[in-house]
Amino acid sequence: MADRLKDKVALVTGAGSIGPGWGNGKATAVLFAREGAKVFAVDINHRAAEETCAIIAGEKGMAEPYVADVSDSAQVKAMVEACVKRFGRVDVLHNNVGIVKIGGPVEQSEADWDRVIDVNLKSVFLTCKHAIPVMEKQGRGAIVNISSIASIRWLGVPYISYHASKAAINQFTAAVAIEYAKKGIRCNAVLPGLMNTPMVHAALPGVYSGGDVEKMIELRDAQCPTGKMGDAWDIAYASLYLASDEAKYVTGHCLVVDGGITAKVG
Repeated sequence: MADRLKDKVALVTGAGSIGPGWGNGKATAVLFAREGAKVFAVDINHRAAEETCAIIAGEKGMAEPYVADVSDSAQVKAMVEACVKRFGRVDVLHNNVGIVKIGGPVEQSEADWDRVIDVNLKSVFLTCKHAIPVMEKQGRGAIVNISSIASIRWLGVPYISYHASKAAINQFTAAVAIEYAKKGIRCNAVLPGLMNTPMVHAALPGVYSGGDVEKMIELRDAQCPTGKMGDAWDIAYASLYLASDEAKYVTGHCLVVDGGITAKVG
């Protein structure tokens, strides 16, 4: 299939990558463009957003880079307005921004708790707050929020704020889906399992393997029934389905993409 998002405008937050390789947001932005969407690629790092847009432009797609801190309401409002000014509408909102701070409820600082909740959860509230009115005027829209299987399972890593923020995204997704179903706006979430992405490489080696990235990959691969972690393209294709009209009767759903790990544990 091709052109699954033809003539649609997709606002993708976290569209850059924290390091070399493909993060979930970067892969999704590129895939959306390959499927015909005009992509408004948002990241807090301008170079990262530009890199994603350069890939899209190199494939003859259309994308616009934009810098914003999506935990700040004024910046999110300006971001949505800029997307509408540039492309005329917002058909797809893809919320991909997320960070991890290690620590349980005793060890984690209050500052780290607040930061993770702001970036992971408040950002989803703010983007929906400012994008949904645009979708209401259009009479349709699709929201895809990136959660995690850490929202429903203990995975061996103590990051209490990450667990809490992602669990909240699941119920936020369901509530938005029900409230706006009759207005033509769908809202779903993707729950990635253990993934091999630049963010994982940056945040977790010290927890798994004393800083040894290759050892961390080996240990995380071994946790997966498939014997391998997923990658950013697995999340991008799941997001594409939920963003497309193929999922026109799917809303309020949390789509687990985890190679079977939650079927094994719990």
